[in-house]
Amino acid sequence: MRLDKYLKVSRIIKRRTVANEACGENLVSVNGKVVKPSYDVKIGDVIEVKYGSRVTKFRVVAINETTKKSEASEMYEVLE
Repeated sequence: MRLDKYLKVSRIIKRRTVANEACGENLVSVNGKVVKPSYDVKIGDVIEVKYGSRVTKFRVVAINETTKKSEASEMYEVLE
């Protein structure tokens, strides 16, 4: 699954266009490398998202094409 779609489906970022822009502005990295929105997310990847002055890390636990809002947090594990 594309990185921008994963961020939207898992509800880490609420809209896919915002996720796409964040990737384009180098605010999202995977396994320590800045990647494009088209990066293919795999289970075990560590996604780092910069929100203003704070940085949050997530480990990909599951990849689902669709998910309910209540189950979205089961797709990742917060590291920091």
